[in-house]
Amino acid sequence: MATMEDAALFMQILQWHTEAGGVDASIALMSTDFDAASAQAADRSVFVMLMTGETIGTFVKHGVLDKSLVHDLWAPGMIWAWVGPAALRQREEFGVPALWENFEALANGTR
Repeated sequence: MATMEDAALFMQILQWHTEAGGVDASIALMSTDFDAASAQAADRSVFVMLMTGETIGTFVKHGVLDKSLVHDLWAPGMIWAWVGPAALRQREEFGVPALWENFEALANGTR
């Protein structure tokens, strides 16, 4: 069960996300022009969401942040569907299997 500490931390993460361009990134990803199949992890909107997702996923992995709170407020599965293809291509390109793994695990419900 989520605590007030979870809520406070999550609000700080969301503030950081917003300051990093998260609102604009969300709008770009929700656009009918966005194509997950051709998006690159280096695209600003994609990268902002990947960094936020990886941060949140890492906090959930280590028990610092409540998973159910994150799923209720942030929809990691939906966001991963948009940016995951770019993340997987980058993982393959760099040859780093762990790249973006905490976001992917959170989105898939394995963390």
